[in-house]
Amino acid sequence: MKVDLKPSNVSSLSKVLAVATQNQFAVGAFTPRATKMITPILRAAQEKKSAIIVQTSEREQERYGINLAEFSREFYRVIQEENIKIPAVLHLDHTKDFNVIAEAIEVGFTSVMIDASEQPFKKNIEITKKVVNYAHSRGVSVEAELGKIGTTDFIETDVDEELFTEPEEAKRFVEETGIDALAVSVGTSHGVYLVKNPKIDIERLMEIRAWTSVPLVLHGGSGTPSEMIRNAIQIPDGGISKVNIATDLEHVMIKTLNRETYVTEKEWSELPAETIALVQNAVKNVVKEKIENFLISSDSASYYI
Repeated sequence: MKVDLKPSNVSSLSKVLAVATQNQFAVGAFTPRATKMITPILRAAQEKKSAIIVQTSEREQERYGINLAEFSREFYRVIQEENIKIPAVLHLDHTKDFNVIAEAIEVGFTSVMIDASEQPFKKNIEITKKVVNYAHSRGVSVEAELGKIGTTDFIETDVDEELFTEPEEAKRFVEETGIDALAVSVGTSHGVYLVKNPKIDIERLMEIRAWTSVPLVLHGGSGTPSEMIRNAIQIPDGGISKVNIATDLEHVMIKTLNRETYVTEKEWSELPAETIALVQNAVKNVVKEKIENFLISSDSASYYI
């Protein structure tokens, strides 16, 4: 499937985050981990009048059996059939394979993330720049990562090594790659906080902001206290503009189903409609709560008029 004509409210990441940075709120990047959960995310954003990002990643395709074309098709179906009017981005999160990135762009994703953060600095720049050149020529935004963001669930990433982002390196990285958004390592982790407590290094974040004006992204939003997130968003001159939220959604999905582990795309297709509706309602409530109390993005759609 190739999307040639996108609805006017479906935007690139760069446009959505520029407004967020300027107005000191963050746009939630919600990972449904099932195409059937795209609907409640978009419904929640519409009800709260908030800009929104819906995303999936390379590893999630493998773990959950998600197909990029089907994921994109469902995103655009909900946008059109439910008359969603708030600014929305379809984003490919953590991805290392250039071919997967090219496929996502082909099927209508408006933003992609190249994650070469495990590579040496110069190699990260080289790989990222290749993706930027390819994506920008097709009107697609690019997010990249500098430093290493730890993990506990190995879904978004396959390493549990943490290396904080160096502010001066961030400046050079942004200038040489031309990226639209930078994922920074400042203390949060992907997945559930099993041992350590989340702690955002605000001083480091402020230094990174001083060295570069590109929108900043915080991965590992699930489980981080809302006050800590709000402080990171509202630092002078604009702090974090995009916060990734995945685990909190999956937890409520599993709890509502009375399951102990994740659900694949195939398993979702076999569940009764009333069960799916019940889970969708639970997911929608979580997204609405995050928009209001976590991201400060309620009514942010008005900034895009």
